[in-house]
Amino acid sequence: MGRREGRAQPVTGAEPFVSPVDDGVEEALALVSAPVPAPAPGPRPHHRAAPWHRARDIAVAAGKAAPRRSHRVPLAQALGETLAAPLAALTDLPSFDTSAMDGWVVAGPGPWRIRGAADGILAGHAAPAPLADGEAVRIATGARIPAEATAVLRSEHAHADEAKALLHAEREVVTGQDIRPRGQECRSGDQLLPAAALVTPAVLGLAAAAGYDELSTVPRPRVEVFVLGDELLAEGLPHEGLIRDALGPMLGPWLRMLGAEVVATRRLKDDAEALFAAVTGSAADLVMTTGGTAAGPVDHVHPVLRAMGAELLVDGVAVRPGHPMLLARIAAGKHLVGLPGNPLAAVSALLTLAEPLLRELAGRAGGAAATGPYTAALRDEVHGHPYDTRLVPVVHRGDRVVPLRYNGPAMLRGIAAADGLAVVPPGGARAGQEVEVLDLPWGELGAGEGCFT
Repeated sequence: MGRREGRAQPVTGAEPFVSPVDDGVEEALALVSAPVPAPAPGPRPHHRAAPWHRARDIAVAAGKAAPRRSHRVPLAQALGETLAAPLAALTDLPSFDTSAMDGWVVAGPGPWRIRGAADGILAGHAAPAPLADGEAVRIATGARIPAEATAVLRSEHAHADEAKALLHAEREVVTGQDIRPRGQECRSGDQLLPAAALVTPAVLGLAAAAGYDELSTVPRPRVEVFVLGDELLAEGLPHEGLIRDALGPMLGPWLRMLGAEVVATRRLKDDAEALFAAVTGSAADLVMTTGGTAAGPVDHVHPVLRAMGAELLVDGVAVRPGHPMLLARIAAGKHLVGLPGNPLAAVSALLTLAEPLLRELAGRAGGAAATGPYTAALRDEVHGHPYDTRLVPVVHRGDRVVPLRYNGPAMLRGIAAADGLAVVPPGGARAGQEVEVLDLPWGELGAGEGCFT
């Protein structure tokens, strides 16, 4: 999820972003290129929706306010979590002088008398006897260097006269060559990585080398997803007013890519009592609902939150799609994010509210794992809403981003081909204008290389 080469700098305020595409993909990628409409004259109609940047700031603050958690886990279970404390070396690395090459370890100037058996000094064995001046002995990569040694002579740079038991150098020998001295990489107590560093496979290897069997990490935040709606099918083709549930299969894997542990994804009918029981009975750190966030006859999320005495932190966001999203604190350290039911609107809410909240809860906000908007240039003009921010699926092409065509609230075709979302300010954005971009978590896996690019 790192920034691609050629992208501009991370966003520090509310600036926008842009990027280019092949000439043959105009129809599939480009939005219409009519002039960007200006905001309508007169005062903005009153509504309670939070500005997009403000909503994300509230989600970050909610995550920061949650109690900090940590646990100790074996190395094999720490992958993908973040360090709860700095990683300090428990030993020198290497912990003794070692040979960097297969060859001969020598003492003093040559030629040298060959000492010992043909196998010589092997890795994993106890400390060898010291070398006398003028002696040489075979040594393997990683083996301990004997006391009084001068250098290691690579096999290909040496000639052994077996008849005279003498070793001759075919290149100049420099004191210390091909010896890894004790503590070359670090000394015991050195800080290797800061707190909040993401535990990657390389970090696991470093921790093991530095003497760790366990790591203190921030546990993955637990998320339970409730997909709401009488009209949803779990399988088969749509029929008789029923439609396939697109969010259930999508949200769990997406949340896992954001560092969460998804404890369950459950489908619920449009029933207020069932929703109340499900939310109050969940042990997850974050409850996520889909649909039911507006004010229709079967939109039960608001009434359930009122019945629980929950604190509404965000009740609507001035963003399209996804306007009727919400964030509530339902208990100490426990939150609910309500996503709209339309698929792309749900994605908008997921990245607006859930992603920054989860980043804080997972401890990813302060380290190399941190993500957030950055800026790039649009290749094409994008229409905007008169008052609200728009989130538009884009694909990166060189140093620009190209807006994708299928960006309606109920559409997934555009986001499936995208590797990011452009944050388009009210009123729209011109071709070449810098806008913010939110990376999608699979951006480095090659999304956007299919039929829409």
